[in-house]
Amino acid sequence: MGRYSRLREIRRMDPVRDCAEILRLISQYEFPWDYRQGVSVAFLRDYGVPRISVLLDRTQEFERSGQKRYDDTVLIGYEMAADGFDSERGRAAARHLNRIHGKYRIPNEDFLYVLATTVVGPKRWIDRFGWRPLCPVETEALTEVGRKMAAMMDIEGAPDTYEGFERLLDSYEERMFAYDPANRRVANATFRIMASWYPRPLRPAIARFSLALLDEPLLRALGFRAQPRWVRSAAAGTLRARSRCVRLLPARPRWLPSRPQPRSYPFGWRLDDLGPHWAGSRPVEPLPDERHPTPSGSPLNGCADQRTREVFERPV
Repeated sequence: MGRYSRLREIRRMDPVRDCAEILRLISQYEFPWDYRQGVSVAFLRDYGVPRISVLLDRTQEFERSGQKRYDDTVLIGYEMAADGFDSERGRAAARHLNRIHGKYRIPNEDFLYVLATTVVGPKRWIDRFGWRPLCPVETEALTEVGRKMAAMMDIEGAPDTYEGFERLLDSYEERMFAYDPANRRVANATFRIMASWYPRPLRPAIARFSLALLDEPLLRALGFRAQPRWVRSAAAGTLRARSRCVRLLPARPRWLPSRPQPRSYPFGWRLDDLGPHWAGSRPVEPLPDERHPTPSGSPLNGCADQRTREVFERPV
C-alpha cells in the first residue's frame, strides 16, 4: 500500500456511519503511537481539575494499581469501539463502564469535559506531531465517536461539532483548572507508570521529556514547573523528526493492526476483569436506549439483562 492510500480510503467513507471503522484505522494503522500519546495527555488533563483528581486520589487506585487502572481505561474504550458501538460487544462494554461510574456522584459537566479530552486530545497531538494532520473526515468521525459515547453513557449536552468539543474543553479548563495536592499525587503516580515502561537509566530523562510537552496552564494545575525552553524545543524537535521518518515508511499492512498490549493482562482479559475489584458486585443497568420497551414489551436491541451476563474474552 502507498503511504497515502489509506487516507484516500478514509476520505471516501461516511464519518457518521463509519465512525468506528475510521477510529480503528486511525488508532490501529495510521497513527497508533500518536493516538495513544494523545489519549495519555487527555488523562493528564483530567488531573488538573481538583474535583476530578480528589475523587481519583480518594480511591487510591493509581497508587495501589496504577498500571491496571491505565490498562482498564484503554481496554474499555477499545472494547466499546472494536466491533462498532452498536455491536453487542460495544454495548456490553458501555454497560460495564456505566456500572463503574454509577458508584460515584459525578456532575454531568465533568463527564462532558473528560469526554471532550478524548476527542480533542488525540487530534491536537496528531496535528502537532503526527506524520500528517487529521483530515476533515477523520475529525468528524472522532466527533461522532464522542457523541456516541455520550449517548451510551447518558451524558447530556455533547456538542455537534469538533469545534464545539474544543470550545467546551477550553472554557471548562479556564474555569476549573487549579492546583490541589491531589492533582500532583495522581499525576505523579501516572508519570511513574509511564516511566516504568522504559529502562531505569532512561526514566529521569523520559519524565523531563514528558513534562516538556505539556502546556503551562496544565503544568501549573498539576504543581510542576515549566521545563527550560531548550528542553521544550528539544522534545518537540525530536517528535517532529520522528514524524518525518514515519512519513517515509510504507503504510502499515492490513494484516498487522496495532492492538492494545496491556501489561496487566499478559494472557488476555475478560470484560469483568476491567475496572475496580468491586465493580462485579454492582448491578448492571440497561443503556439509555434500552430503558424504553418496544410495543412487544421487549427492550430495544434485544434482551438487556441477558446481555449483561455475557462476558467477552480477548486474547492478547
